[in-house]
Amino acid sequence: MRLPRTRVRLRRPRPLRHVLRIALPTSLALLALTLVSAQRRLEAYTASPCPVAAPLSFHPALVARSPYPSVAARIAADLAPVPMEYRLERGDTVGGALQDLGLAPADASAATRALGEHLDLRRVRAGQRFAVLVGPDEQATRLRFDLEGRGRILLDRGADGWSSAWQPFERSVRTRAVSGTLVDSLEASVRAAGADPRVTLRMSDALQWDLDFNRDLQAGDRFEVLYEEVYLDGRFYSPGGVLALSYDNAGRRHEAYRYGDGFYDGGGRPLKKMFLRSPLAYSRVTSRFSHRRFHPVLKTYRPHYGVDYGAPVGTPVRVTAGGVVVSAGWSGGGGNTVKVRHPNGYLTAYLHLSRFAKGIGPGRRVSQGEVIAYTGSTGLSSGPHLDYRVQVSGRWIDPLSLKNVPAEPIPESERPAFVAWRDACRESLATGAPLPLPDDGGTPPVVAAAAGEAPVGVPAAGVAGR
Repeated sequence: MRLPRTRVRLRRPRPLRHVLRIALPTSLALLALTLVSAQRRLEAYTASPCPVAAPLSFHPALVARSPYPSVAARIAADLAPVPMEYRLERGDTVGGALQDLGLAPADASAATRALGEHLDLRRVRAGQRFAVLVGPDEQATRLRFDLEGRGRILLDRGADGWSSAWQPFERSVRTRAVSGTLVDSLEASVRAAGADPRVTLRMSDALQWDLDFNRDLQAGDRFEVLYEEVYLDGRFYSPGGVLALSYDNAGRRHEAYRYGDGFYDGGGRPLKKMFLRSPLAYSRVTSRFSHRRFHPVLKTYRPHYGVDYGAPVGTPVRVTAGGVVVSAGWSGGGGNTVKVRHPNGYLTAYLHLSRFAKGIGPGRRVSQGEVIAYTGSTGLSSGPHLDYRVQVSGRWIDPLSLKNVPAEPIPESERPAFVAWRDACRESLATGAPLPLPDDGGTPPVVAAAAGEAPVGVPAAGVAGR
């Protein structure tokens, strides 16, 4: 009888696994012993009666030139007042804000009275910022209110209470000339030329009678503008008035030179006309005058006796000619509407307004360019815009077809002064060199005397040449 074979499978030894099983616990044990030994040495060192080694000393000259502050300087810095900024929110008062900063009611009232010596507190609005210096006792020691474009009020806390002082900003004016090509929007093109985008509004004001900045501008137009820059305490604040402007539009060149309180072309003819080209300074035409237009709200065809200008709610609306307000109120589908009567049988209407300007009502006399209302979407309107209409002798006409009649040109006796001023402006536009003004020590090209709101250095019509 044969016995069955039995195979015995032998397992190969794995020395690496055995080594790890032994080495890992041994390493952990050695690490623990090392840490315990280091802790005991540290405890022995700190408990040692031996004196600590004296600090290193350096030569006084090296110490004086060291960039690191001394101990005394660090202590003084810790005790120095800490500047903080506070912003008034809606519903806040100055007195309440000062109490929030830790001032006692009586102390806050005294500071408010000192501030009231230079500022009408009733005119302080939400968003007004002021700086506070807080001393080591966590009490305000000084307050500073900056009034935009004017100056600052300083309030100091002394032994006798709060005292205030008014510091007007040091205002200076410089001229700058830039040129460029219209690529996208005028605002973007002016920015690309290196000027503040707000200059576009000044440009539209200068050429508002001859060029409609809402529909006449075309890509490729060239412009050159000489304008003022206002600096406060040596820092740029805002663009000032335009002194000279040249704009090439579709092959036609428009020039404007500020002289006295108005703008004139290169020949001395006034640019001001009876009607402005547009009631909005800067916008776009979204719908034109038509005897049959599909109404977006009523969904039917009917006449549209005006021109629509798309603009955000609240955009200022300017009256296009001087006259007398006939009505200002609700007018059915036109919503809030203002109607103004002008000489020679003209009447203008402004529809879909959000609100009227202060004081606008029947019988009010208005001047050309005066803000009479603000755009909206009242009445039968599909979105924010202005519907501008013009009527002559009871008949509605296309506002874009108005023929303007210019005012009187510069008198012959003043033409030499105007020509000298015009040529100086042209040279500045061509070269980009600043035009010297009296404020910066330069000598103006003609006798300069400001008239009304004329920019600094602009000759006053009727004064120059006398």
